[in-house]
Amino acid sequence: MADDTKKILQTQLWNIANTLRGKMGADEFRDYILGFIFYKYLSERMHLFADEILKHDGIKFDFIDETTKKGAGLLAAIKEESIERLGYFLKPTELFHKVAEKGARKTDNFILEDLTAILKHIESSTMGHASEDDFEGLFEDLDLGSSKLGKTENQKNELIAKVLAHLDKIDFRLADTEADVLGDAYEYLIGQFASGAGKKAGEFYTPQEVSTILAKIVTTGKKKLKGVYDPTCGSASLLLRVAKEVKDVGHFYGQEMNPTTYNLARMNMILHGVHYQRFDLKNEDTLEHPAPEHADLRFDAIVANPPFSANWSASAIHETDDRFSAYGKLAPKTKADFAFVQHMIHHLDNGGTMACVLPHGVLFRGAAEGHIRKYVIEDCNYLDAVIGLPANIFFGTGIPTCILVLKKQRENPDDILFIDASQGFEKVGNQNYLRPEHVERIVSTYRKRESIAKFSHVADRSEVAENDYNLNIPRYVDTFDDEEKIDLAAISTKLTALESEMTITNKEIVGFCKKLGIAPPF
Repeated sequence: MADDTKKILQTQLWNIANTLRGKMGADEFRDYILGFIFYKYLSERMHLFADEILKHDGIKFDFIDETTKKGAGLLAAIKEESIERLGYFLKPTELFHKVAEKGARKTDNFILEDLTAILKHIESSTMGHASEDDFEGLFEDLDLGSSKLGKTENQKNELIAKVLAHLDKIDFRLADTEADVLGDAYEYLIGQFASGAGKKAGEFYTPQEVSTILAKIVTTGKKKLKGVYDPTCGSASLLLRVAKEVKDVGHFYGQEMNPTTYNLARMNMILHGVHYQRFDLKNEDTLEHPAPEHADLRFDAIVANPPFSANWSASAIHETDDRFSAYGKLAPKTKADFAFVQHMIHHLDNGGTMACVLPHGVLFRGAAEGHIRKYVIEDCNYLDAVIGLPANIFFGTGIPTCILVLKKQRENPDDILFIDASQGFEKVGNQNYLRPEHVERIVSTYRKRESIAKFSHVADRSEVAENDYNLNIPRYVDTFDDEEKIDLAAISTKLTALESEMTITNKEIVGFCKKLGIAPPF
């Protein structure tokens, strides 16, 4: 029943999202629809919270008269409690359903100014409180004055009112604390938007199946995590996926360079019921400006899908940076992949596991990258596994990718596991997808750490050293299919019999030609 409810909600929300599709690009109408869903979520959560407080007084929150002395007193008390518990506050007149109802009227239905003020008030209600950083600028991408919504103010108002009216009819089931129906639907929408966003998808989305592999790997053998970290957290979907694999995650940490995606990540966290005091996300370039608040932190689980072969400064100033100084060389300016790996290793706790998605080039490229790779394997002995994924499973790029798994205290220090999962996928249209059985085979093989013909190989470290620390997976996993053996004697016999049959046939043709009085064709 929960799955049916989830699918119904996903379909409803996607249909509403398509109300805006004809007006703008996928990444643009994503910001509007996800922003409005988030506003409705905050509103309904506020409503439920306030009604619970007022239950003994027999009062409903949205019936409080804000203009009376008694009403103002009640709201002041509720606001204090709400800021402490929820992190924000909304007045009864600011609730989503109130705005939607006004927009649905035939007259006096202009809501753009009201809506703009309400979204600003949600942010301003947190000022001076612990939740301020987590709500600041959350709705800055919802430009209700954009010409993409309509040429005139009335056209813009009509479109927004229509979207809110549709959303108002949907039950988000927030009272059902056991089911994260809305959270799952939100993740579904993010994935749908990613599929239509082309190259921009890589800025905020890791396919759910890949996220599941990473999450299951870093939580292997663990029921609780003190903290999980993603230095390029995008929409925070990967962080949230890790939480599904354990009973409890103490704290979520992340950093995201793109402001719009950073806003989406904070919304995603809050909408999944993660209290604002349990996540700490920062908006800045991880390599160039790592969050000072995270500098001394070490994590027992790190996951990441960094931008592939991104540019970075590789400035000489980084040579004395604790993240990079021990390696002797910096990652190239045009390929920051190993810089991200070094950053994550720096923040990895001694008993922790990190798993990150990278382009295949990190496995075999030479020069500085080869030097860093050798240092990680030979001097540090941190590399635990290399997993090759199929090509074309990420939106916006068709290149094959791999997962590197690293640990500072490895249970198997004398070998490295190689898995070639490049052929395990299902093709749908132009995109390749990992299915549950493909995910399960990868994770199971990693956990059992076994060699399987044409799929995996447990290589001694000496074997890797003999390959000069080149990690190209075909060097370790033989996926070559032997050609079918040919029985030459049998073929010779068949050719002889065929030759005899042709001789008889030719004689018959000559006989027919004589009867017809024509020359034979040979």
